[in-house]
Order: sequence, then C-alpha cells, then structure tokens
Amino acid sequence: MGTGRAMVGAMAVVVVFSGVVQGYLTPLLPELGQRLGIGAVGQNDLYLLAQCAFAVLTPLLSRLGDLFGHRRLLRVALAMVAAGSLAMALRPTVATLAVGMVLQGAVVGFFPLLAGILRSRAPERGRSGMAVLVGALLIAIGVGGLVAGALSERHAEAGLWTAVPVAVLAVLAGVLLPDSDTPRGGRFHYGAAALLTVGLIALVLVLAQGGAWGWTSARSLGVAALAVAVLTAWVAVERRATHPLVSVRMLRDRRLAVISAHTFCAAFGTIGFLGANALFLGADPARSGYGMGLGPQAIATVSLAMVVAGFAGSTATPRLARLIGDRAVLATGGALTALGFLGLALFHATLPQYVASALVVGLATGLFESITRTLSAEVVPERQTALAVGINELALSLGAAIGAAVIGGVFAAHQTGGGDGRIALSGFVWSWCLCGGVALLGALCALAYAGSRTASHPLAAPRPGHVPTKEGLA
Repeated sequence: MGTGRAMVGAMAVVVVFSGVVQGYLTPLLPELGQRLGIGAVGQNDLYLLAQCAFAVLTPLLSRLGDLFGHRRLLRVALAMVAAGSLAMALRPTVATLAVGMVLQGAVVGFFPLLAGILRSRAPERGRSGMAVLVGALLIAIGVGGLVAGALSERHAEAGLWTAVPVAVLAVLAGVLLPDSDTPRGGRFHYGAAALLTVGLIALVLVLAQGGAWGWTSARSLGVAALAVAVLTAWVAVERRATHPLVSVRMLRDRRLAVISAHTFCAAFGTIGFLGANALFLGADPARSGYGMGLGPQAIATVSLAMVVAGFAGSTATPRLARLIGDRAVLATGGALTALGFLGLALFHATLPQYVASALVVGLATGLFESITRTLSAEVVPERQTALAVGINELALSLGAAIGAAVIGGVFAAHQTGGGDGRIALSGFVWSWCLCGGVALLGALCALAYAGSRTASHPLAAPRPGHVPTKEGLA
C-alpha cells in the first residue's frame, strides 16, 4: 500500500469492524435472551465470558505480534472475529453465542497490532493516524448498535448480521496492509501464558459464581485459592523470565502503577456494566417494577448517545491536560465516573434522569480511555513503550472482566425468586453504588500520580536519524 493516507484508510476499516463488534450485541441480547431462553443472569454471563476472553487474549496477541509480525497476527485476529460473527448470524443458539463472543474477543489485538504497523511504516502520520482510528472506533461502536437495533425491530436474529458485511471489508483491508519492518527477536513464554490464562479464568469464575455457589463454600474457596496460587506463580515466573509475557517489573515505576490501577478501577464500572445497562433499559416496568421497556433500537440510541459523549471527552482530553495537568485529568475522570453512577443509583425512575447520568459515565469513559493510553506510553523510555501499553491494556481488560463478574455475582444474589431469572431493583442499585465506589477509588489513586508534561507522544514522528527500536513500538 503506497501512501500513509491510504494505509490509515485501510486501518480505519479494520477499526470500524472492531467498533461494530463491540457495539452491536448490546441492544440485541435482551430480546435474543427471551427467544433463546437465556435469563438476565445468563446474559450477563455471556458478557462475562467475552470480557474474560479480552483479558486472556490481550497479552497473547500483542506478544505474538511482536515475535511473528504484526500483520500476520492481525490477519489471525481478523479471521477469529469474522468467524465468530458469522457463526452467530448463521445459527443463533446459546452455544454459538458463547463461542462467537469468545472468538470476537480477538478484537483486543486490533489496536496494538495496527499501531505497530503504523509506527513502523508511516511514523509521520502517527498522531493524526491514531486520532482517526480512535474516532472511527468510538463512532462505529454507537452506529453498530443503532444499525443492529434497527434490523432487529421485527426479528431479533436479523441484527446478528450487522457485523458480517463489515467483516468482509475488514478482512480485505487486512490483506492490503503492509507488515511492520522492525527487527524481531525473543521468544514466546508458553509457561507464563498458560499460568496467566488459568489464573484469570479461575479468578473470573469464582467472582461470577461465588454468589450461586456460596462465598464460603468449598467450591468457591477452592477456586479462589487456585486463582491466587496460579497468579502468584505467574508473577514469580514473569519476574525471573528473560523474555516475559507481561513485564511485571515495570510496575515498579510508580507512575505506571498508578495509571494501571486507575485504568482498572475506571474499566470496572464503565465497561463492566455495559451488559447490565442494556438489561435495565430493556426491562418492562409493568413486569419488573423498574426499567424503561425500550426495544433494541431505542437501547442502541442511548448507547450511541453515550459513545458521542465519550468521543467528546476523548477529543477534549489533550487540551484539558494542558490546562489543568495530567493528574487532575485522571482524578476528574474517576470523579465523573463516580458521579455518574451515583446519579444512576439515585435517579433512575424516568428515562431523562437515567440518560443524564449515563451521559456523565460516557463522558468519563472518553476521558479515562484517552488519558491512560497516552500516559502509559509517555511515562517510560521509548524502548519500553509497547510493554507499558500492554500492561495498561491488560489492566483495562481485567478491570472490565472482574467488573462484569462482580456485577453478575450481585445480580445472582438479588434474583426475585420467581424462577424466571429476573433481578430485583436492589441488584441494580447495589451494582451502581459498587461501580461508583470503585471509580472513586480510582480517582484517589490518580492523586498519587506525578508526571512530566514534556514527554513526547509515543507515536510522534521519530527524530531525524533516529531508528525506533522494537520495544518502542506499540
């Protein structure tokens, strides 16, 4: 592909596919769940399964891309996501939805792999290119949900075809993209990858099922002990490894540790609660005593409004950081998230009340996703940029996965007892309060951040005569 502009255009197609995949299922699942016999708790478990896949695949795809080529792994990830989307559309069942959402988890590899190609092939378009890609992602999330909602108004299964034509275009774009030309070296740590995968699955499983099993039951305690033991072993292995999968040593940098902790806390609520948001909006007030009784298209419209608010927050972040500083932006994002969830807990009787608070959460989401990704790259030397960004992405995926798991546990503990899987309003209120509390903790963590505003943007064009190292590629 000859020009940087054409390459960014092809990348934008891939990112649009990522956004559609992340946005189109949310408005569909409430009605699909009724058709397929999946209760509210089961629907949240599907989101939990997807978030677990995000957490596991984030370090695996990024590290494999560094070792074997960003374009090669991008094509693998595209094939996985396209296959999952097609399987769900062709034969929607509980099993295909579960498998399809796991395969779609490979979207977590799109951005780091594309960033590696962009930094290598068109560094002069680093800032503008990434801005285009982030904007395309945010808008595609909202539009994908809106299109899926419109298609499913008469038949819920029709909305599952939303991602399929975009998948075809994205796969073609992946074929056209060049590979990065940076030197490759090192090896993939299979032992660390296995430990991390088992540890994350055990952790998410006990958080999701602990309420149903009983938090003090032998099963819950056993799985929790397994999670702690395996993740402890993973940290020990990574600390000794010459080629770690995820460099835990970098968390000795106080600034990176603060950013990662803030990312975890912010993602816990803003991303972990996405599935529950659709459940509340779709709940029939006459039957449940709460909710808005919205159809798929109306739910998608609310989601689009939240995405637009997030886009505004993201684009305002650089100017806001220049005005008040990075630490203040981090703390503001956490405080706004807490304020939004507090508003949901107190004011959810009418749609305008609910949407007003949801928009605050959307705005805060844009702030935190922009500032944490930027700072995680800027606080380390250039040769460590990719590792730092990987740690932040893992913190985001893990926060979202654990958030969804904890919310699922709260829902399981607040079922109405009628045998229909309905959740009492108290389950939502406790979840909103929990998400707000964790977000406030993230804001307090942000106060410990101390960084310089002079660091160069990680994707800026390199200095004349400077050859970027492999570790410096996102």
